[in-house]
This record gives sequence, structure tokens and C-alpha cells, in this order.
Amino acid sequence: MKYKYKVGCSIENLKGVRDFIRTSLRQHSVPDLQIGEIVLALDEMCSNLMIHAHHCNADELFEINITIGKESPIIFEIIDDGTVFDINQFIEPELGNIIHEKRKGGLGIRLVKSIMDKIEYHKRDGKNVCRLVKAVSFN
Repeated sequence: MKYKYKVGCSIENLKGVRDFIRTSLRQHSVPDLQIGEIVLALDEMCSNLMIHAHHCNADELFEINITIGKESPIIFEIIDDGTVFDINQFIEPELGNIIHEKRKGGLGIRLVKSIMDKIEYHKRDGKNVCRLVKAVSFN
């Protein structure tokens, strides 16, 4: 089953993104704990996209696709035409350095990588596609 959601790049739209993800996953009896983790990871990815690639411009849109099969992992795709930031190329700062320097930021990417099983980037039809894959246990 496929689900699609198109949204403007305003931070105010993040609640709608979270609701879309929760509703889609609940229809397939994904456990609440896994739903919470997935929502957290995608919220981080979408907020970074809105802020850094689209400068919170509500007129610029991106799309989230969710593909759920019975036996396969769930595939989430975030599709946009903004500036690409591949988190796989990002060198994470040491946790101790973040604490010592009292830096804001730097933990979201670590969080996303720890929750999702695979993160890939590619181009499709002139758009950026960030594909996040997560194996779940269905109730």
C-alpha cells in the first residue's frame, strides 16, 4: 500500500506530517513504540529540509511517500527540489565534544541514523529523493 502527502516547507506544517505518518502506520498495526521512533526520525529529516534547504518558505513543497508491504520493510521517501544534504556524508561530532562545547544541534542526525535501518539519496525525475528504510514488527 502507498500513501502520499504533499506539504509546504513551513515549520507549522510539521504536525500534519507527524499525523500523516502516524495514521498511515496505524492502519497496518505497527506498534506504537516503533511509530514513535519513526515519527521522531522523519520529523527531524523534514524539519531540517524545511529549514536548511527551503528556508521555511511555505510556497515551496515537498512530498512524503510511504510504501508498506506485508513482509517487507517500510520505505519512506522524502522528495523535493531543494539543496541536497546527504546525512551519510556528514561526519558526526563526538558526543563529548557537543556536550563540552554546549553546542545546539548535531544530535538529530545521530538519532535518525540510529532509528532507521538504511538511508539512501538519489535523483528521480530531476528531484531529490531521500529514502529511509525501517523494518518493523506488525501486530
